[in-house]
Amino acid sequence: MKEAIHPNYKKVLFVDAQSGFTFLSGSTLSSSETMKWEDGNEYPVIKVDISSDTHPFYTGRQKFTDVGGRVDRFKKKYNMK
Repeated sequence: MKEAIHPNYKKVLFVDAQSGFTFLSGSTLSSSETMKWEDGNEYPVIKVDISSDTHPFYTGRQKFTDVGGRVDRFKKKYNMK
């Protein structure tokens, strides 16, 4: 394998902004915000809009939210009432 071509993975906490679900995973992302995890260590925190806790494929619930008028723009574009 070639030297110095692989990314530097570190443990990061991902927090679902909708449900507050938190999980620890390896990532190349970093953040200045930190949070203490169940093991007592502090890790950088990355906030995500959707995770397996809120995604319709995993939950079985379809939830369509209007974010910034997207639904209205879609309906207007395709002449939907």
